[in-house]
Amino acid sequence: MREFFHQSLEDVQERLVEISDLVTVAMDKATQAFSASNVALAEEVISEDSIIDEKAVALDELAIEILARQQPVARDLRIVVTALRVSASLERMGDIAEHIAQLTRMRFPERAIPKGLKGTFKRMGELDVEVARTLTELLRTQNLELIEAIRDADDQIDELHISVFEKVLGDSWSGEAGATVDATLASRYHERFADHAVNVAKKVVYLATGDWNVDTDSITIIAEQAADTES
Repeated sequence: MREFFHQSLEDVQERLVEISDLVTVAMDKATQAFSASNVALAEEVISEDSIIDEKAVALDELAIEILARQQPVARDLRIVVTALRVSASLERMGDIAEHIAQLTRMRFPERAIPKGLKGTFKRMGELDVEVARTLTELLRTQNLELIEAIRDADDQIDELHISVFEKVLGDSWSGEAGATVDATLASRYHERFADHAVNVAKKVVYLATGDWNVDTDSITIIAEQAADTES
């Protein structure tokens, strides 16, 4: 029975990694579609979002079954509770990728990216995909050293997000109302995607430490101690 329980916990982690992989693919496709006005690629993201949703629901059902049948405690309980929280964040990240794809489809055959912002959104998309890939590796390995890379990328995305608002609110902005709305929404989607990734990273810290209030310096120390232990 105990062996079955631990197998179930491993299954939970594997499913989280699988969902995170799917979210990474979705964001990669969505940002490519947004940049190139590729409506076929956008349609793929939109249609495949249901797969992410279904897998998130299945994971939640498994976690709830573990809670009901096994009544886990200590770190085992943290694994299950963290899985439920992370699953919700990953599902939302998939939705955000879908929203970016929907913007592409809505504006087709015109480009959804307003003039003067193509480079900014290209970089935001690259950073979001980088964040998603790093997050997947974090969920796979629980290597807390990866959290710094996620936070650094999130800071860069925040700066780009601010630059988009400064652009559309500036005196030199000549875009029409639709272009202003598209730029504002797309920028917000990219920014929120990274924010959710940071929130997932914090949950992984909770899983490793049992503490919701660990600061950045403490994370670095914990990661170094873990590395020393393994070596």
